[in-house]
Amino acid sequence: MARGARNSSRRVFWADNLDSRLLLRALQGISARLNTMVSFWLVVLLYVILGLLEVSDLGARIRRLTDDNAARIISGFELAASRIRRYLLIRTIMSAATGIAVWALATAFGLRFAAEWGIVAFTLNYIPFIGPAFATILPTCYALAQFQSPQSALIVFACLSTAQFIIGSYIEPRVAGNTLGISPSLVLFSVFLWTFLWGIFGAFIGVPITIAVLSFCAQFASTRWLAELLGKETIMDGA
Repeated sequence: MARGARNSSRRVFWADNLDSRLLLRALQGISARLNTMVSFWLVVLLYVILGLLEVSDLGARIRRLTDDNAARIISGFELAASRIRRYLLIRTIMSAATGIAVWALATAFGLRFAAEWGIVAFTLNYIPFIGPAFATILPTCYALAQFQSPQSALIVFACLSTAQFIIGSYIEPRVAGNTLGISPSLVLFSVFLWTFLWGIFGAFIGVPITIAVLSFCAQFASTRWLAELLGKETIMDGA
């Protein structure tokens, strides 16, 4: 009887708070986004494969240049590759910290599947700003279903958002900026700019593009001022 009463109360709760038409539109929007994302990444994968096939030929053409531009271009590629690898390591560490924080908060609130929510947060954190938003909204919706209390769900949302903001918008930009020789504000600006231009896909490439541009600017006297202005001495010296 008690279980039947609980099931009945849950059905009444969702009947009063869930609009099927709104859910259908949301699912259609998510499906369209996923379709666009898959198509985009297939095109990107094709271009990456074609580009990798020309790496050795491009390197040979660069080395045939008669002036010192060859050494500068190769040095720019090496510096950019080194810093992008370092940036990906930082993102992995920050993603792990985010996953641990989400797991700890979910456990403290008594939210079921706490470990799974931590893994989701770790994975989605690789998508700047957009990923953490989904990693916050999904467990919040589940908290609403589990606790059947908007107040409890709001508390979960506030705590998860605070943790995501501290790690993603304060700690990570400062760590990335100090490690890569880039201004922390430039790290955030790069993500915002490319997200605005290319949406979720731009969020992936914003910081790597900035790293590559500054790495090449540091190799030439005419553009070194830009690397010095937006970066630090380490990037200017090509370290």
